[in-house]
Amino acid sequence: MFSRLTRPQALAVLAAPVVALLATAVFAPLPFSVAQPGMTADVLGENKGTPVITITGAPVRETSGQLRMTTIEATSPDTRVDLPDVIDGWFGTDRAVMPRDSVYPSGDTVKEIERYNRKQMKESQDEATRAALNHLGREDDGIEVGLKLADVGGPSAGLLFSLGIVDKLDGDGSGGDLTGGRVVAGTGTIDADGTVGAVGGVPLKTQAAERDGATVFLVPKAECSDAQAELPEGLRLVPVTTLKGAVEALVNLEKGTGRVPSC
Repeated sequence: MFSRLTRPQALAVLAAPVVALLATAVFAPLPFSVAQPGMTADVLGENKGTPVITITGAPVRETSGQLRMTTIEATSPDTRVDLPDVIDGWFGTDRAVMPRDSVYPSGDTVKEIERYNRKQMKESQDEATRAALNHLGREDDGIEVGLKLADVGGPSAGLLFSLGIVDKLDGDGSGGDLTGGRVVAGTGTIDADGTVGAVGGVPLKTQAAERDGATVFLVPKAECSDAQAELPEGLRLVPVTTLKGAVEALVNLEKGTGRVPSC
């Protein structure tokens, strides 16, 4: 036997599963990470009391200015991210919501991810050293370079490591500093041949750079549009594709001569 429901009763019956679904969505963990601007570090100076770059086997210059590598800080892979966190991240300019798989390898444990990030950082440091010495034509000079940056993983500091090595060994090539005394920040992977690669999270990294005093930001050219999307006021973008191009841009910026590329 069936009885006819009134319209209010029917709406109430239909609304019940919708409300239940919404409640589930609000409280269920979602496959996202929420990121924000992270720490920056001057590769020409010290990090937690230890020099970031140490060089033996060649004279090292005294440098001025700063070359700051930049990071993003993302929720850890085992952190629960709910719908309110995602909505907050979508509407906040100082946060970004990313698929967790784009930030961390899928299926790995926290310890496995930490090992993976440390491995990427070590490989990046080796490539950065080779790129810098190749650029200077000093790969056979017996120069030993040590790179140490606490609590940072991944390959995105490669470009800044290379620039720091170049600045400490050769500066602008004529007695001056690559930075021109400025606070220069940036990001980008690097290969031994000097090719600069994209990294992701650039809008958050420009915010970290501006927060820590940078006026110039070196960005992989492929990520120009991302960097421009939420560029902090007073921060000049300089797109780069190679270590050679980055050095030339900084020298031209320092001397006020030649072309400095822009996004």
